[in-house]
Amino acid sequence: MKTFTPLALLTLCSVLAAPLMAAEDTTALKGCAAKKQDIAKQLEFAKAHGNTDQQAGLEKALSEVNENCTDASLKKDREKDVLDAKHEVSERKADLDKAMKSGDAEKINKRKEKLAESHKELQDALKALDE
Repeated sequence: MKTFTPLALLTLCSVLAAPLMAAEDTTALKGCAAKKQDIAKQLEFAKAHGNTDQQAGLEKALSEVNENCTDASLKKDREKDVLDAKHEVSERKADLDKAMKSGDAEKINKRKEKLAESHKELQDALKALDE
């Protein structure tokens, strides 16, 4: 069995570690830079799969982000999304309370599902606020 030379081992380790290091770099970006990178990745995927309609839309989105995005405006938009999601959760809770008073099991289950969806949207909005 052949043994690897130190140079070959170093090269192999570098090649295998490159995707991991690239993944770490992408998570460090925040705000508009992260948004640009996300759109650029989607654009590369659309190009690779020949989806010209999606490609055109993503190119337009990337150009708009490059022209208009500031970290302050992005944060303000995301804070608004969080407030909207909180408002939606409170409305869904009120709807569930009303359904529980009526005693209709079908309505209660539907309202519980809607409340769970609203909670998920709130969690997503809070997560986006940190990005």
